[in-house]
Amino acid sequence: MTDDWRHLPAAARPIAAATDAAVAAALAHDSAALAGAAGDLAALDQAQVGLILGTTVRLMLEDRHPDGLDGDDVRAVLTHCVRESATWAPDVDPHVLLFLLAGALGVLEEDGEPPPKPDTLARHAALLLADLRGWRSTRDHLDRALGEIERAQLND
Repeated sequence: MTDDWRHLPAAARPIAAATDAAVAAALAHDSAALAGAAGDLAALDQAQVGLILGTTVRLMLEDRHPDGLDGDDVRAVLTHCVRESATWAPDVDPHVLLFLLAGALGVLEEDGEPPPKPDTLARHAALLLADLRGWRSTRDHLDRALGEIERAQLND
C-alpha cells in the first residue's frame, strides 16, 4: 500500500497509507477494517500522526468555512459527524471528536486529563476525516496537508 505514496518522505508514507485505509474503512462502514487501520496508525509516531492528521482536518475545515469558523460551525461539524458515525459505529465519542477538532484548530487546552489512547484517536480521526472529506480524495487532502507542513518547516 505504501507504493502509492512513494512521492512522500519516508516518514510520512506509512501514516498516509494507514490514514487512507482508515478513511476508506470509515466510508465503507467497515468496523473491522477501521480497527485494523487505526491500530496501524496508533503504532506509528504519535507526534507525526497528530501533526499530519491535525493539519488535514484544519485544511478540510478551512475548505468548508473559507470565511472563518465560529463555535456554531464547530458544533455543527461535531454533531454531524457523531450522528453519521453513530449509525454504524455506536462507540463514537463526541468528547474524542471535540479533542481532535480543538487540537486541529490550535485551541486545545490542557486540563490535566490524559489524552485519549492512540487507537481511539486514530479511529475517531478517520470518522472525522471521512465526514469532512467532501469531493476531494483522501490522497488530495493528505498531499495538501503534507505540502503545508513542508512549507512551514522550510520557513521556520
